[in-house]
Amino acid sequence: MAVEEEGLRVFQSVKIKIGEAKNLPTYPGPNKMRDCYCTVNLDQEEVFRTKIVEKSLCPFYGEDFYCEIPRSFRHLSFYIFDRDVFRRDSIIGKVAIQKEDLQKYHNRDTWFQLQHVDADSEVQGKVHLELRLSEVITDTGVVCHKLAARILECQGLPIVNGQCDPYATVTLAGPYRSEAKKTKVKKKTNNPQFDEVFYFEVTRPCSYSRKSHFDFEEEDVDKLEIRVDLWNASNLKFGDEFLGELRIPLKVLRQSSSYEAWYFLQPRDNGSKSLKPGDLGSLRLNVVYTEDHVFSSDYYSPLRDLLLKSADMEPVSASTAHILGEVCREKQEAAIPLVRLFLHYGRVVPFISAIANAEVRRTQDPNTIFRGNSLTSKCIDETMKLAGMHYLHVTLKPTIEEICQSHKPCEIDPVKLKDGENLENNMENLRQYVDRIFNVITKSGVSCPTVMCDIFFSLREAAAKRFQDDLDVRYTAVSSFIFLRFFAPAILSPNLFQLTPHHTDPQTSRTLTLISKTIQTLGSLSKSKSASFKESYMAAFYEFFNEQKYADAVKNFLDLISSSGRRDPKSVEQPILLKEGFMIKRAQGRKRFGMKNFKKRWFRLTNHEFTYQKSKGDQPLYSIPIENILAVEKLEEESFKMKNMFQVIQPERALYIQANNCVEAKAWIDILTKVSQCNQKRLTVYHPSAYLNGHWLCCRASSDTAPGCSPCTGGLPANIQLDIDGDRETERIYSLFNLYMSKLEKMQEACGSRSVYDGPEQEEYLTFIIDDPQETYKTLKQVIARVGALEQEHAQYKRDKFKKTKYGSQEHPIGDKSFQSYIRQQSEVSTHSI
Repeated sequence: MAVEEEGLRVFQSVKIKIGEAKNLPTYPGPNKMRDCYCTVNLDQEEVFRTKIVEKSLCPFYGEDFYCEIPRSFRHLSFYIFDRDVFRRDSIIGKVAIQKEDLQKYHNRDTWFQLQHVDADSEVQGKVHLELRLSEVITDTGVVCHKLAARILECQGLPIVNGQCDPYATVTLAGPYRSEAKKTKVKKKTNNPQFDEVFYFEVTRPCSYSRKSHFDFEEEDVDKLEIRVDLWNASNLKFGDEFLGELRIPLKVLRQSSSYEAWYFLQPRDNGSKSLKPGDLGSLRLNVVYTEDHVFSSDYYSPLRDLLLKSADMEPVSASTAHILGEVCREKQEAAIPLVRLFLHYGRVVPFISAIANAEVRRTQDPNTIFRGNSLTSKCIDETMKLAGMHYLHVTLKPTIEEICQSHKPCEIDPVKLKDGENLENNMENLRQYVDRIFNVITKSGVSCPTVMCDIFFSLREAAAKRFQDDLDVRYTAVSSFIFLRFFAPAILSPNLFQLTPHHTDPQTSRTLTLISKTIQTLGSLSKSKSASFKESYMAAFYEFFNEQKYADAVKNFLDLISSSGRRDPKSVEQPILLKEGFMIKRAQGRKRFGMKNFKKRWFRLTNHEFTYQKSKGDQPLYSIPIENILAVEKLEEESFKMKNMFQVIQPERALYIQANNCVEAKAWIDILTKVSQCNQKRLTVYHPSAYLNGHWLCCRASSDTAPGCSPCTGGLPANIQLDIDGDRETERIYSLFNLYMSKLEKMQEACGSRSVYDGPEQEEYLTFIIDDPQETYKTLKQVIARVGALEQEHAQYKRDKFKKTKYGSQEHPIGDKSFQSYIRQQSEVSTHSI
């Protein structure tokens, strides 16, 4: 879901690693320890929560979170909470990073000091205000000035404790006066439409009787200001909650008698008073924020064509894609967009085959084949992650969930045994788990995605051709990926592969570590298995698996997944769990006199049906076959005065659902749309609001079967696994080339140096793989030219936008620091060019 701008789509995403907190303040009670968790918030909307770490002042989280950001935001915030079983959890402190500062911390582990949190500093949202100064002639003929302050609307106010009933106070304040007026309360909305006008006398005639208010006859307009405060009307005894304020000096009316603009709400008096920093502890974070500005497809054709020819280049090291891997700081940085682009255009197998062949030719020892962090290994990792995620879930998830729930003791290190544990019992528990996971893996070959099988076939062929004397290399070339880099990491850290919602507890984590080590060794087919373990207890445990049947099962599995031309037979397709979780749904009114209320339900989506039940594991209360889904769309907030709602439209009625936050709502809409994209009866129009009180709120049509009044949102690819935007990936690759332009130029110099003479090279040139200097030079020249052309397009777009955009508009309210800094940059550029 991109934010549309004129001629451009803007995609925002964030990848966060929440490391650990340290030196949190002690709990005032006797034990001093705390049970803490951390939340990730867009402004004040929570989009992710870590597990609770108990009894610690230095909790380690080690959790990763990735999301596409579906809306604009000002701060990415992290709150540390202390769980309280009896009362509301208390906030210890927060880290708030302004959107424009995110690049400072890009992909770096950074310790942030926790800051104090107080209600007056927690603000978000914007206000639309109009001021008008007019002369009024009184009955006695005297002229005085009146100010009309019109508060039109607010957008994006925070939801406090699950509700938002906002109102505003408008105050004319000066050195000698303060006059306040108040709007009506708007119930259950964080986008209130007020459209109320308040009048204030600014200057008053001499005859005004309450002269004591003034030191002089006409108060100086420049000393007055309008203050707008937003409040949440609370039913609690603590009083109404402050949502933010703005202050506008009346001197803005000096040039013109009327003034109208959008403003970002600000903290009261610029937030909380400065408190001693460092007394709340600190939080270690790694944040990668990406913002892609994507033009229409034709802009990217020249660069995209160069990239897609990469698989056919001879040698492949002279290709555009390979060069990207050479100049990026980390190979994975290049691998992610390359794999996505090649998958989108159906070219990933020939490209990976080409770079794998080149790498195999450079490998001297069959035992080190595909062991390094090369472009080949990173591209295969990324392909398995994208194309193989559902395969991984179907294969491993049921067993992993059982291990997490059963908590059987499996510690086999005699030094770490707990009191009352028996080593032989633990060994037997662990052996049973390893056997079960080994069996589900080795019997899953027929479900392995075709694209992975085709890549494994090319790896097997390249390795067997290069090392003809080593009969096992055809297996180890494939097992080094499917076992070592796919199944073993997923068993070790199931949360990173969405097999579990959070990190597992220490005991389960230890069990999974022992299973992962054993499976990895079983899959490696190494000659001396027991010797491959450093720990003697692991070597002793492995004796259970030194039977030929295990090696045979591995080889049969590897043969099956690396055979050419194999396609998944439809007959083995089983339901794949795509997403599940709690949401709130509105009763559909299937019973004539039933209550149409809202209830929390556990929703479950497979590639066959969408169901909900009371709790996880219960029998479904309702099921929608995928082929019955006609559309999945957002539901406008006005329908039920509730945020983050969407609708699943079926032939007879729509099911209205509320997700927990904007990120969750987007994820559900996307996956439901993708899985139902090929349905023959999909709608082209829909009702963006609900049917209530005998009519549709959007178009006022009275028939509940009236056709929709708005076009459905753009279609998505039907392939659930590979929802990829080719233009976005090409933009990503352009951005990387642009970032590493100096290295591209350095590589050009290296090609020139090698093609002219074979003498001693400069040290800095040795880092590049250049097999054919002349071909590589030609490609580099084309890349630099096409990246330069795209860079000019981006610069021109920014200049045009700068000319058109008004500071104080709805898109760029006053207080938008990123736009202010952009204005400064453009002013400097303009001055420089003059």
